[in-house]
Amino acid sequence: MARNLVDEEFKAAALHDAVYGLREKRPLSSASVAFVPWQKWLTLGLVAAAIVALVFATTPTLTVLMAVCTAGYIATLADRLLLFSRGLARDAILTVDDDVARAVPGHALPTYTVLVPAYNEPEVVGDLIAAMAALDYPAEKLQVLLLLEEDDAVTIAAAEEAGLGESVEILLVPAADPRTKPKACNYGLHFATGDIVTIFDAEDLPEPLQLRRVAVAFDRLGDDVACVQAKLAFHNGTQNMLTGWFTADYALWFNFVLPGLMHSNSPIPLGGTSNHIRRAVFDEIGAWDPYNVTEDADLGVRIAESGYRTAVLDSTTLEEANSDPINWIRQRSRWYKGYLQTWLVHVRRPVQLWRGIGTVGMLRFTTLLAGTPIIACLNMVFWLITIAWLLGQPFLIEEIFPWYVYFPALISLVFGNSAVLYMNLVACRETGNSALWLACLTVPVYWLMMSVAAIKGTYQLIRNPSYWEKTFHGLSS
Repeated sequence: MARNLVDEEFKAAALHDAVYGLREKRPLSSASVAFVPWQKWLTLGLVAAAIVALVFATTPTLTVLMAVCTAGYIATLADRLLLFSRGLARDAILTVDDDVARAVPGHALPTYTVLVPAYNEPEVVGDLIAAMAALDYPAEKLQVLLLLEEDDAVTIAAAEEAGLGESVEILLVPAADPRTKPKACNYGLHFATGDIVTIFDAEDLPEPLQLRRVAVAFDRLGDDVACVQAKLAFHNGTQNMLTGWFTADYALWFNFVLPGLMHSNSPIPLGGTSNHIRRAVFDEIGAWDPYNVTEDADLGVRIAESGYRTAVLDSTTLEEANSDPINWIRQRSRWYKGYLQTWLVHVRRPVQLWRGIGTVGMLRFTTLLAGTPIIACLNMVFWLITIAWLLGQPFLIEEIFPWYVYFPALISLVFGNSAVLYMNLVACRETGNSALWLACLTVPVYWLMMSVAAIKGTYQLIRNPSYWEKTFHGLSS
C-alpha cells in the first residue's frame, strides 16, 4: 500500500511538472501566455499608427509598407541561398559509416531512451512497434516508452494486441490539459533512464543504425553539442502531387538548409522527431514547453541561446507525408503558429538572446521563425495585387510602386521564384527523388496552400494559441 502511495505521488508530481514546470521555473520562456503586456501594447500601437497613417497619408504609407516587405523578401531569399550553398559542401553534414556504427561494443554504448507519443493512432501503432524492434541497439541499453493518453482506449488496445517486444513499454499519460505532444514527452522524461533521449512520432520508420550513429557522433563531438538531429524524409512521396511537394520541401530543408545552419552560430529549429539530446541538457535548460505547438523549434532556440550546438546527422527517418490537403493545412498552420509563438517567446528578453546567439544568429532567427510565416501570409497580398494589376491596372498600385520599389520587387518575384524552383530541383535530384521533377516545377500551387495555412495559423495565434490541431496518419496508399 505504501509503495502504491509513493507511485501515485510521483506520478502526480511528474504530471504537475510536465504541465507547469517550465512556466513556474522560467515564466518568460513559456508560451502559456502568447503575448506579454509590452508585446501586446506594442503590437496594438503599431497597428493603430499604421491605420492613422493610412487614413491621412495613404499612398506614402502603402509605399513604405511595400518597400519594407520587399526588403524582407530579398533579405530572406539571400540568406536562404547562402544556407543552401553551405549545405552543398560535402562535409556539411555529419557522417558515421555503417562499419563504424556497428563496431562499437554494446557495453561501450550509452543508455538510450526513446519517447514515442501517440494519440488516437491505432492504425499505425503496430508498424511503430515493429520499427522500434528493428533498431540495432542492445536491448539492455534501450528503453522505449510508448506514451499513450490514459483515456485513449483504442490505441492502448491496438498496442497490446500488436505485442510490445523486449524493449517497448506503455506509459499511460494522465488526461490533463493541454493535450499536446510536449506535455506527454515531459511526463515521459520523468520515467526515462537513458543518457540520451530521443523522440519518434507514431508513424516513423527510423533507420535501424540511427541510435548507434548518434552515440558515435556524440563521442566524436565536443561537450558543447547538446543535440544531434537526424534527417527526415517521406516514404510516400509519389502518392500524389501534394506528397511530392511536401517531399521536395523536406529534401531541401533537412539536406541543405539545416546542414547550412549547422556551420553557423544560428539556432536550428529542430524537427519534431529524431532529435537526440543529452539527458543532462534537459536538467540544465529545461524540457519541452507544453504550451508551444512547435516545441521542437523552441527547444532548438533554447539550446543555442544556452551556448550549446546542434549537429545534423546523415541518417534518415522515414515518415508519412500528408496526402490530404485539409489534413496538410491543419498540420502546417500549427507549424506556422508555433514558429510565431517561439519567436514571440524568445524576443521577450532581446538582450539576453542577442548575447546568446549573436547578431547574425538573431537576424537569422527572425527571418526563419517570424519571417517564414509572415512572408507566407504576405504572399497572398502580393498575389492579389498582381492579379488586380493584370486585370485592371489600378492607378493606386502604380502609385505605391515607384521605380525604387518596383524594380527590387520585380527582381524578387522573378529571381526569387526561379531560385526556389532551382533549389527544389537540386534537392530532389541529390536525394534520389528525381521522379518528382513535375512537383518541383508546379510548386507555386503548394505556396498558395502555404499562404492559406499561414493565415489560418496567425489567426489561431490570437484566438487559440496553445490549441494542438491533430494530424491524422495512416492515409498513405
